[in-house]
Amino acid sequence: MHKLPNVTADFVWMDGELVPWKDAKVHILTHAMHYGTSAFEGIRVYPVGDQMYVFRLQEHMKRLSDSCKIYGIDLKYSVEEMCRSAVETVRKNKLHSRSYIRPIVYVGFGGIGINFTGFPVGVSILAFPFEKYLHGEGVNVIVSSWRRMNDQTSTSLGKIGGQYTNSVLAKVESVRNGYDEAIMLDQNGHVSEGTGENIFLVRNGRLITPPLSSSILEGITRDSIFKIASNLGIQVIERAIPRSELYIADEVFFSGTAAEVTPIFTIDKKKVGDGDIGPLTSKIKEAFMKVVSGDDQRYSSWLTPVY
Repeated sequence: MHKLPNVTADFVWMDGELVPWKDAKVHILTHAMHYGTSAFEGIRVYPVGDQMYVFRLQEHMKRLSDSCKIYGIDLKYSVEEMCRSAVETVRKNKLHSRSYIRPIVYVGFGGIGINFTGFPVGVSILAFPFEKYLHGEGVNVIVSSWRRMNDQTSTSLGKIGGQYTNSVLAKVESVRNGYDEAIMLDQNGHVSEGTGENIFLVRNGRLITPPLSSSILEGITRDSIFKIASNLGIQVIERAIPRSELYIADEVFFSGTAAEVTPIFTIDKKKVGDGDIGPLTSKIKEAFMKVVSGDDQRYSSWLTPVY
């Protein structure tokens, strides 16, 4: 059975005020609760000595702003204000271990209809201790029977609450069938992403990853890996990936804020490579952890200090 994380903290930032965790509540007729009209982010915070660093905070808050723009949700705070408030929330909760920030913008209570024009918009930021999302040294996955939603019916470029019911279907399907995670295909049958992660394949010493046109989220960890790989002299190719290529790849791994760099050991019960972490995945993972730990000064601009 999958262990449920103990998610709690002392304070939550809500519309400019830090309120006790137990008082962070919304009305039962909150529009986002009924129709999924919310935009959110997941952001990692890493301890380095006595300091805590938020990883690529500016980029995450910019993506949150973009998600709101796509759906016409009015975010009343600037990216800079959201960044400052996130740091304030981590600081107020006195976090000193690996942690997670969850900012969320949501349409509030203004009626019962689908049209939310004129409804209030709430903004909250949570910060709490958070270790690994995908447990173990690697994961065993299944190709989901559910297809990834696409830009003809919704938007893959926004992190919108209601859209994640698509990921929920695939995630629950995988777990209830004894797997750790799922890989979703796009509407054309090409590899898209995991339920909350981007995906990379390794073939002949090169990284291959699906393009934006395969209905993927434009991941910030994905972008980080592009830059890290380039500095390591590893070529990254964005192209459509047929399902069968998953089974003949030398290595496959997930990337994401929560997942970080997670090797995939088996897909549909078929071993990936020799069924263990591959050399290039290991190299990328080691380099990534050095970046978030502040051990590679080339990427120091990606780290925002808390204290």
